[in-house]
Amino acid sequence: MLHILFFFFFLAFVSSSSNAMVNDFCVADLKLPDSPAGYPCVPPAMVTADDFVFSGLGVAGNTTSIINAAVTPAFVAQFPGVNGLGLSLARLDLAKGGVIPMHTHPAASEILLVVHGCITAGFISSSANTVYVRTLKKGDIMIFPQGLLHFQVNSGADGALGFVSFNSPNPGLQITDFALFANNLSSQLVEQTTFLDDATVKRLKGILGGTG
Repeated sequence: MLHILFFFFFLAFVSSSSNAMVNDFCVADLKLPDSPAGYPCVPPAMVTADDFVFSGLGVAGNTTSIINAAVTPAFVAQFPGVNGLGLSLARLDLAKGGVIPMHTHPAASEILLVVHGCITAGFISSSANTVYVRTLKKGDIMIFPQGLLHFQVNSGADGALGFVSFNSPNPGLQITDFALFANNLSSQLVEQTTFLDDATVKRLKGILGGTG
């Protein structure tokens, strides 16, 4: 009986593993549609060393925005070599007062490494809405579990720099403020579901480009 159970557990493990379990790699063919299993593979004969190198994280992002921050992703869309490997990276540049607003990554957990400055970061549990917040300094790391609301704020006197890693080539992103105020969801429904007054909702929609 034990060896039968082991066999089925083994089959379940193999069937749930990434393409990297079967093939050495699966460089994404971005010309073809994405799927829950990832992008189709570029034929191995067409793969070069360049497919496994991404230089975009060495350049600071443009922080002249409403959030005074910039995120430079190295997800599968920018870095096809991570397709099927269960990982990706991004660079966070936060000017003084910069903030990465409350958001979630539906498909991945995240780990943040602070390279320069001070970043106050935190997440909120889904079970009891418990808040976990710390101010991080150079060399500190913090984990943000998959799907949970989290944020990063530059709490220092100068700019801050961090790098984040995800356990998915395409972690997904939903920013709470933009989900509520940057689309055509009616103001009445936003007011009813957030308990905000009409003036506040319309002001936020005006700032973020929403209608309704």
